[in-house]
Amino acid sequence: MKRLFPKIFAIFWKDILLELRTKEIATSILIFALLVLVIFNFAFDPEASTIKMVAPGILWVGFTFAGVLGLNRAFATEKENSCFEGLMLCPVDHVIIYWGKLASIFTFILTIEAIITPIFLVLFNLPLFSPMLALTIVPATIGFATVGTLFSALAMNTRARDILLPMVFLPVVVPVIIAGVEITALVFEGKPWGDMAIWFQIMIAFDIIYLVISALVFEFVIEE
Repeated sequence: MKRLFPKIFAIFWKDILLELRTKEIATSILIFALLVLVIFNFAFDPEASTIKMVAPGILWVGFTFAGVLGLNRAFATEKENSCFEGLMLCPVDHVIIYWGKLASIFTFILTIEAIITPIFLVLFNLPLFSPMLALTIVPATIGFATVGTLFSALAMNTRARDILLPMVFLPVVVPVIIAGVEITALVFEGKPWGDMAIWFQIMIAFDIIYLVISALVFEFVIEE
């Protein structure tokens, strides 16, 4: 197992360095997410009861659509520059490509979420210190990135990947989004952990199931 980590890290670090040079994915995700939050901020009355009711949905709408925008670019660089064939020729199991891309996509999305969440809390006049919200975002992002990496690779070779990816991805990831919205609503209402436990269980189960399934089928997806 220790032999796999340097190879996974090499793919991960390649994506990180490329993003640091171009800032293509992070910039597009960040700008889109901020626009969504600002527009919704002007769309609703700034009353405490209204904000607590609509804020969870607004936050996860921003996360979801900004994440889809980033997923559309996850394999685009390799495809546009014909680099993915070279990546496929590397003397490693193809599943390592999946784990490396998953790590980079997770890092990109989580970084943007870490930036826009405090801005969201300030815009909607919600408490800035919210450990349970942070605890919700991490497993949700794992599930999001797990499925997103697989479907991003699936859509890579299609002409209409910008349309196909949301169509096949969003219905599958709905359980994570719903769980995220429900937990966030309970957090804003100050509910105890016991009320959130069932939603966390759904989220963790989703992550485990799709991590296994995605790793198993990724090789067949990229060979099509």
